[in-house]
Amino acid sequence: MTETLTNDEGSLTVDSVGTDPIGTDPIDGLEVLESHDVDTFDVEEAANFEDDDADQTSLAMFEGDTGTLYPEQRRCLHALLKHRYISAERHPEHWAVLLANHDVIKSHLNNLFLELHVDRGFQVAFKRQASAETGDPLPSLLRDIAHAKEETIMLMSLRQKFFAQRQEGDDVVFVDRQVLVDEVAEQRPEHSTDRAVGHKRAVKAIEALASAGVLLKTADPDRFRISPIIEVLMPIERLLVLTTWLMTQNGTGVLVSEDTAATHADDDPDSDTDSTDGTLDALFDIEEEDA
Repeated sequence: MTETLTNDEGSLTVDSVGTDPIGTDPIDGLEVLESHDVDTFDVEEAANFEDDDADQTSLAMFEGDTGTLYPEQRRCLHALLKHRYISAERHPEHWAVLLANHDVIKSHLNNLFLELHVDRGFQVAFKRQASAETGDPLPSLLRDIAHAKEETIMLMSLRQKFFAQRQEGDDVVFVDRQVLVDEVAEQRPEHSTDRAVGHKRAVKAIEALASAGVLLKTADPDRFRISPIIEVLMPIERLLVLTTWLMTQNGTGVLVSEDTAATHADDDPDSDTDSTDGTLDALFDIEEEDA
């Protein structure tokens, strides 16, 4: 629009200047607002795309990291590889992650020629060397270790004690150091007369089982709690075989009664393992120190 300005010198026609930044025309203002809305939408969409990219790179925990597992999955896998076993009691966070990501963790262990064994009844899990269907040997990360006779005797005794007291309703089973030492002494062959050496070996065996997590330390250094892993690692079939072997070696009495064997034979633990054969060896096949 135009205005006419007049003064003593005459008149001048000029265009007037509006003060509204989007104009006085409602149509013009609408166009400006619509344009602004579109720009905002574009910015929001771009931010969403950036979030997607961030999710894809958030798995990286160090420079150059191309791993595909989330941090908690990695820590669970690491715990299975580092420790002889994990349990719901000793490793609650890892146990929860394992149950929620069983197939993923199992797959990564399989890539290393290892099997994953989970016993949900006793809430323990461990890895074991896989065997090829053809019988051919597979590359192994595990190292075979010969077990002392004293360790074997203690394992057999712990297995029976744990089962018997659980049958009586005890959720937690304890054993004293001296009881284990005495058990070894009772199974010592008649020709073994050096009691000092025998005692030293028994003490060493106790420490080995404590390091393996079969014996769990308590506030009393001479008292241990028996881990439920003992039930999984030594099925009754293995227990009977070892008992026969020990009787042959020592000519001593039977460690496993017929009643105990019959009761065990009726058991059917709630386990994800394909077989319990050889699982005893699996626990002790790696020389390591549990953190």
